[in-house]
Amino acid sequence: MENASKIKIGLIGAGNIGGVHLSQFSKLADECEIVAITDEILSRAETRARDYNIPVVARSNEELIRNPELDAVIIGVPNRYHAELAVQALEAGKHVLVEKPMGINAEAARQIVRAAQKSGNVLMVGHQMRWESVPMQIKQQVDRGELGRIYSAKTGWFRRKGIPGWGTWFTQMNQSGGGPLIDIGVHMLDLALYLMGSPKPVSVFGSTYAEFGPKRRGIGSWGTPDWNGTYDVEDLASALIKMEDGSTLTLEVSWAVHMDTDNTPFIHLMGTEGGAAYRGSVGKLLTEKFDRPAETDIRRPDNDEGERVRLSRHFLQCIREGKKPISDAMSGLANNLVLDAIYESSRTGHEVKLNWEL
Repeated sequence: MENASKIKIGLIGAGNIGGVHLSQFSKLADECEIVAITDEILSRAETRARDYNIPVVARSNEELIRNPELDAVIIGVPNRYHAELAVQALEAGKHVLVEKPMGINAEAARQIVRAAQKSGNVLMVGHQMRWESVPMQIKQQVDRGELGRIYSAKTGWFRRKGIPGWGTWFTQMNQSGGGPLIDIGVHMLDLALYLMGSPKPVSVFGSTYAEFGPKRRGIGSWGTPDWNGTYDVEDLASALIKMEDGSTLTLEVSWAVHMDTDNTPFIHLMGTEGGAAYRGSVGKLLTEKFDRPAETDIRRPDNDEGERVRLSRHFLQCIREGKKPISDAMSGLANNLVLDAIYESSRTGHEVKLNWEL
């Protein structure tokens, strides 16, 4: 592919997740080029630029978004800035890959949906778990009808001692939008809904708890704590989500909890003709043959290129071919609507019906 035909990308955010995007998109150098980067800590962007030979270090988000050379923008910053930057980039005619969750709340997500629909450009949410090998194999079987009608599912991710960056933006509601529910819970919610066939969530009953963080317990290894900061988010959440077609999804996640857990994400799909189980890098298809339980193991191939490479390639393909991403703006809105409803249900003690109006 000629260099002139490469998709030119700007990266907003040079922190941990920005580094992930740089490492993965650099593996697709024949298709794209990171030509600009910025960060609120400019020296961090300058370091990334040296490491990855990025020619332009923009001095602000606005300067990067206005760059006429860019075809697309990757947004890898704290949750509260996702909507503002995504809308600006879409209005500037850029395609956008935004990290999860799409918005800090449902209203922010609506702003992104409206901007994406108006611009006609690609808006993709970075839900890399959709691109993991085992879930992809399960989705193939679901799409073939091997599970029949999926009427119930259960998903979760229990971390026993994993509160990230205590006191930083991770644990501040006005910066992150929540704790494990919006951090790792959104991954499991998104993947479960996707594997179920993307049914429309209509109501939620849920509860959240903060039993560890306020006591500075359950601290994990991700991020650097700021002991002068604050912790005003949950550390465990549980919810029952009902769909328009009558199916249900149970979601449970924690950053910290006293329980026997291997800290591994999981999903169980229950269908009329079969079931599926996903746990980390392995999975199973389950059914009944000759009046006996039968199951087939699913594993990640030894030569698997990785979910982040597949995600990155899909984003580029959607730009080139004008395709709708599998994790598009409406799927991001669905996740944010459910998350908001869980927090509201926990506050009120009542079931919450979802409002899908834009």
